[in-house]
Amino acid sequence: MNECIINPQRYANEPLLPESGILLINPAEADLGMKIARRLKARRCFLYNSNLFIVNNDSVPFFLVGPAVGAPMAVICLEKIIALGARNIFVLGWCGSLNNKLRIGDILLPTWALCEEGTSSHYPLNLRPESTPKLGSRLNNIFGKIFQVSQGPIWTTDAPYRETRDKVKKFAGRGIMAVDMEFSALLAVAAFRKVQLAGALLVSDELYQPAWQPGFKSKYFRKQSRKFLQALFDDFSYE
Repeated sequence: MNECIINPQRYANEPLLPESGILLINPAEADLGMKIARRLKARRCFLYNSNLFIVNNDSVPFFLVGPAVGAPMAVICLEKIIALGARNIFVLGWCGSLNNKLRIGDILLPTWALCEEGTSSHYPLNLRPESTPKLGSRLNNIFGKIFQVSQGPIWTTDAPYRETRDKVKKFAGRGIMAVDMEFSALLAVAAFRKVQLAGALLVSDELYQPAWQPGFKSKYFRKQSRKFLQALFDDFSYE
C-alpha cells in the first residue's frame, strides 16, 4: 500500500494561518523578522524548531516562519504551514553564485531548480516544478527598485562541502545561475500540494572565482540582508 502513515494536518487549538506569508530560510533574517514581528505584537505559535508568527496589520494579515535550513527541515515547515492554511508562500534565503552576472549582495529569483537533494524524490511529479509566475512578478517589483535582480534556474544540493569546481563549471555552462540547499524541494512540495510558491535568494558567496569568495560576514552583506527582509516586510505590511 502506498498510503502515507503520517500526514500533515491542523490539530485542535492550532492556528488557522492567513493565506499569504514569508518563509525565512536563514537564522539571520529569521531573527530579524521575529524581532520586527514582536514589535508589531504579532501572535507567536509553535512550529517545531522554527518560529511562527501571525501578523495582523491594518490591511491584510500574513504569517512569518523560520528559520528552516536544509531541504528536509524546510519541507517539514512548508508541509505544516500548508496544513494550517498557507496558500501563497514567499521564500527568502541565500544562494551561492555560479557566474559573474550575480555578485555578493545581488538577488536571484529562481524560476526552477535542478535537484541534487534527497527530499524531492518523495513527491512524485510528472512535470518539472517551477516558481509561481504571479508571485515571482511581485518579488521582482519589490526588489527590482533597490537591488540588482536576476531570474533563472538554481541548483539545490544537500552537500555544500561537495560543490566541486567541475560541477560549478558544468552547471554554469547549462545556464544554472546559483546553488542553495532548499529550493528544489520547496518547489516539489508546492506543486504536489497545489499551492503557490516563489523565492528571492540573496547572493552570499561566489563559487565561480579562482578562490571561493564568501560574503556573508561582511558589513555590506549584512546591510543588504537587512534591506532584503525589510523590503518584503514593508510590502506585506502596506499591502
